[in-house]
Amino acid sequence: MRRRSPRRISAAVGKAVGVVLVLVFSLFPFYWMLSTAVDPNPLGRGASWLPTGFTLKNFRFVLVDAGFLDYVKNSAIVALGTVLISGAIALLAAVAVARFRFRLRTQVLILVLLVQMVPLEALVIPLFLQARNLHLLNSMLGLIIVYLAFSLPFAIWNLRGFVAAVPKELEEAAYVDGANWLRMFRSILFPLVAPGLVATSVFSFITAWNEFIFALTFMQDSSKYTVGVGLRSFFTQNTANWGAVMAASTIIALPVVIFFVLVQRNLASGLTQGAVKG
Repeated sequence: MRRRSPRRISAAVGKAVGVVLVLVFSLFPFYWMLSTAVDPNPLGRGASWLPTGFTLKNFRFVLVDAGFLDYVKNSAIVALGTVLISGAIALLAAVAVARFRFRLRTQVLILVLLVQMVPLEALVIPLFLQARNLHLLNSMLGLIIVYLAFSLPFAIWNLRGFVAAVPKELEEAAYVDGANWLRMFRSILFPLVAPGLVATSVFSFITAWNEFIFALTFMQDSSKYTVGVGLRSFFTQNTANWGAVMAASTIIALPVVIFFVLVQRNLASGLTQGAVKG
């Protein structure tokens, strides 16, 4: 066997070091959050890399005494509702702009992009007034509608690329075989664009799960707070319960990690795999 040249060895070592550094910088905040959550004395820990001990009292306080599970339930309802509705609407809209020709088609796509450029802070007051007039304040449905307004533009634009990449010949072959549009959509088009639908679902889920400003503004009843707003309850004017804050932050991060693990296989799949499934 040939010996590897010094250049190849140094390149492999450099890549390995780079991967390790990226993993350290990516995972260290999560480690610090989790280690502080199980630390019995987080304020006395200082800059130590290791916790002073191990305890689950912070998690017990957050879940039992503070009632944080209610906030998790509210966020789950809002996030899953946003994912399901935005996925269905975005897929149909993407098929429309990618397959059909109609007036102002280009202008519609440009408008979709322009919506993404508007700062969220600039829309808080107008959307609050509109939700008040429609009696949607303090309502999960109203919060879902607001999140749809922000997740749909990206979802439509992203799915449009997946739909446009599907060869039209596949659809024409399905029509020749006697399939109607619904059968073609279910058996041909949907499996091919499923990876894009999963990617947009991840974006919509993270957006709805982590959002804070609109949840704080629209939800006036503490029993309907989401996790972002509920986390604020562990901060007081002069201090913060850092053990509870880190425990609650860990609980907030877990559903996102679990959701990503469940869909990561579909994120890596391509159009060819979708064609085989169809």
